[in-house]
Amino acid sequence: MPRGRPAGSPNKDKPVRDALRMEAVLAAEGRKCTAPKGSLRHAARQLLIRAGEETAAFREVGDRLDGKPAQAIIGGEDGDNPIAMRVTAIEHIIVRPGDRKTEPRNG
Repeated sequence: MPRGRPAGSPNKDKPVRDALRMEAVLAAEGRKCTAPKGSLRHAARQLLIRAGEETAAFREVGDRLDGKPAQAIIGGEDGDNPIAMRVTAIEHIIVRPGDRKTEPRNG
């Protein structure tokens, strides 16, 4: 039985991303936003305007268009030390059917 999205079907709708792309193209051509106030495209144009002045707005536009960057994995409680993993013990446990008492064997 096939799973997931069928081959060749379009990706899921992303209306905010699409609105940002449409308004970015219009802005690059020097055209004004003709979308009514309160619409998604109007909000997208306002976000693009703010992105020219504010880092947070620019980051939001980038996240919507390019996707959010992968979160860095850091270790240690203070965040300064890289994650260190080491094997401290390897146990070999033999389980026999019918035995009620199963103990680890060394060797």
